[in-house]
Amino acid sequence: MNTEKIYPVNFSHIGITVPDLEKAVDFYIQVMGWYHVSGPIEVKEKDQESRLSLISRNLYGKDWGSFRFAHLANAAGVGFEIFEFENNKTSRSINDSFKTGITHFAVQDPNIEVLMARIVKYGGQQKSDLMELAPGEKPFKMVYMEDPFGNPIEIYTHSYIQQNSF
Repeated sequence: MNTEKIYPVNFSHIGITVPDLEKAVDFYIQVMGWYHVSGPIEVKEKDQESRLSLISRNLYGKDWGSFRFAHLANAAGVGFEIFEFENNKTSRSINDSFKTGITHFAVQDPNIEVLMARIVKYGGQQKSDLMELAPGEKPFKMVYMEDPFGNPIEIYTHSYIQQNSF
C-alpha cells in the first residue's frame, strides 16, 4: 500500500512557439488582458557565457541558432511563455488533435462572445460553432478559436469543475 501523500500540483506555465513574437505578445495582452512579465529576451546558441544558452543547448541540442522569448501571466499567476525560434520555418501551428501531443489550452470567460470578437479583431479565427453544452440544464457555452498563428484556444463560460461534475 502506498502511504505517500499526494497533493494536486499547480500549473506553472504553458509555452508556445510563434513566427512573430511581438505580434503574439500584443495579441495575448490585447485579447486576454494578460500581464507582460518580461521579454523579449534573446538567447544565442553560440553564447558560451550565457546561462540561458547553456540551459537551451541542454534542452534543444544543436543547430537551433537563436531564439527570443517573452513571459506573460494571467490573473491567477499562470505563466504563458512565447518563443520565436530563428530556424522556425512554419507560419501556422501544425497542431493535430489525432496525434500525440498537446492539443489546446483553455481559458474561461463568462462573456464568451466578447472574447471571441476580440480574438477575431486581433487576427485570430473561430474554429467551431459556439455551442451550448447542456441546453435547458446549465447555461454553459464553449467554442474553439485560434490565435493568429493557428494555436488552438478553447473557451468556456464556466469553470472546468462546473462543466465536468455530474
